[in-house]
Amino acid sequence: MTDGCDLPDGAATQQGVRLKGHALIADYVSRLDGSPGVYRMLNAAQEVLYVGKARNLKARVSNYARTTGHSGRIARMISETTHMMFLTTRTETEALLLEQNLIKQLKPRYNVLLRDDKSFPYILIAGDHPFPMIRKHRGARTVKGAYFGPFASASAVNRTLNHLERAFQLRNCSDAMFSSRTRACLQYQIKRCSGPCVGKISEDDYRRTVADAQRFLEGKSSSIQQDLAAEMSAASEAMEYERAAALRDRIGALTTVQQSQGINPRSVAEADVVAVHLEGGQACVQVFFIRAHQSWGNHDFYPRTGAGAEEAEVLEAFLAQFYDAKEPPKTILLSHEIEDADLMIDLLSTRAGRKVALAVPKRGEKAELVENALRNARESLGRKMSESAAQAKLLLGVAAAFGLPKPPDRIEVYDNSHIQGAHAVGGMIVAGPEGLMKSSYRKFNIKGEDLTPGDDFGMMKEVLTRRFERLLREDPERKTDLWPDLLLIDGGAGQVSAVHEIMVALGVADIAMVGVAKGIDRDLGKEEFHRIGHRPMALPRQDPVLYYIQRLRDEAHRWAIGAHRAKRAKATMANPLDEIPGIGATRKRALLAHFGSAKAVSRAGESDLMEVPGISAAMAETIWNFFNDRG
Repeated sequence: MTDGCDLPDGAATQQGVRLKGHALIADYVSRLDGSPGVYRMLNAAQEVLYVGKARNLKARVSNYARTTGHSGRIARMISETTHMMFLTTRTETEALLLEQNLIKQLKPRYNVLLRDDKSFPYILIAGDHPFPMIRKHRGARTVKGAYFGPFASASAVNRTLNHLERAFQLRNCSDAMFSSRTRACLQYQIKRCSGPCVGKISEDDYRRTVADAQRFLEGKSSSIQQDLAAEMSAASEAMEYERAAALRDRIGALTTVQQSQGINPRSVAEADVVAVHLEGGQACVQVFFIRAHQSWGNHDFYPRTGAGAEEAEVLEAFLAQFYDAKEPPKTILLSHEIEDADLMIDLLSTRAGRKVALAVPKRGEKAELVENALRNARESLGRKMSESAAQAKLLLGVAAAFGLPKPPDRIEVYDNSHIQGAHAVGGMIVAGPEGLMKSSYRKFNIKGEDLTPGDDFGMMKEVLTRRFERLLREDPERKTDLWPDLLLIDGGAGQVSAVHEIMVALGVADIAMVGVAKGIDRDLGKEEFHRIGHRPMALPRQDPVLYYIQRLRDEAHRWAIGAHRAKRAKATMANPLDEIPGIGATRKRALLAHFGSAKAVSRAGESDLMEVPGISAAMAETIWNFFNDRG
């Protein structure tokens, strides 16, 4: 990718005097040529402040050498710059790709950063079974089948699946459940499934229904309704009234789906609508997903940006980072022009393996879609700024209540959950100036084998040790924002004292810590707060800070209990066949279909096991040894 390397560090000095800011940049410019490439600006601590790309490095970097005309954000960045690094590339597109890779890796302070890089769910019609199932899918596309999406949220997928089940009656059960059914389930009784597991529909008829569902998800609903209407008329003329009634119900379900989809653009088959609104040094990017002439929901993002960033810069950074691991649609409609649209088109087209178009519509239906997204971005940012102001006031109150030097930027709350020591799980939630930071939540499976069942102190010790040993290993200088300013512990003086000993042993006892105890009669509102070296204290019942801490404690409790329940359910549903070496999904299905249950498999002899398709003599011996050696 690259043809060049960093300039010699000698360019950073002049007559023995170390340069910085505009003078430093001007000195570098004299040594640059017009090649495309990437530049990095660093401060005295060698921290990367900014990563940028350029069609022409000399022309681009010379802009920073000017002493006037910069926004406050860029001026601060220039004043902090004490060193620069350059890397030339063969093409401008390579420079853009390298820039995004470096931004993702280094997370520079002055770059626009997309912080909520979530994956989006799809609808999957599996293709590895005679009677394909329909379900929600998130993550890598490793399952064979047809994928439709992305949808903006799991709730948007669930609503669509609900309608599709009513309209097309495709199964949503697992293959194992399908193969073990002996009579139709409730889904069939309420007309949400056609009952293929018990022969209520032929394979050919089911395949035709699957094809109709795929056509619907491709935006061909009108043609499906016409075909169904013709079939209903023919069935009625042939006096097949039951079939005609079933077709009538499907047509009605399809009509309901179309009425509930909201915005359904006629002129846009496949596009993402991306709009940005800036206000008060903050940005909101709103994305609407349009597929098959249907709106599949929207999602808002709040990229990190400093005051002075403009719409074009935010949009360009967002597009490159958002589509880093997501397939771009055929068209992306933007609210503002971006500076290097041709480079972005090349980058997105390369990632998609086909042509991707960028457009900033000025009139017509496409312009209305962009205006709708822009209005949503403006309203979402307004709500967020209002919430942030209230959150800032709460954090100021937390600092005043517990004697902190400043409002905490990161509060970590810990809780444990177990039943008499079984399936023990530790939970950590995080809150900060923007509210609950759910992407930072963590679960800790308690691994200590020497713990006494129900030993809450021991479990908390394991959780905190694992948490802070990792922090000390990955960021010993505390340069990132992953270090907490305040720990909230569910417990009284004994719990706080035990946690303090743990923190002292780890060398991080300087982190403020507060224990939250239920107080007299364990009554809500009578909480006592415990700190090392201080007497227990309480907050007035009507104090907003008290309500805030109660919410944080309850959220940590909810998170820990949810993790515990999931772990317990997984253990309850565990199948011993999963533990046998060489038994994968196919052999497992074959064994369950032949014997009916794992318990029956455990009682079978080797000769009986060999009758199962795919089970050789050697595998039958392995299975028999597994169950018989266990006892």
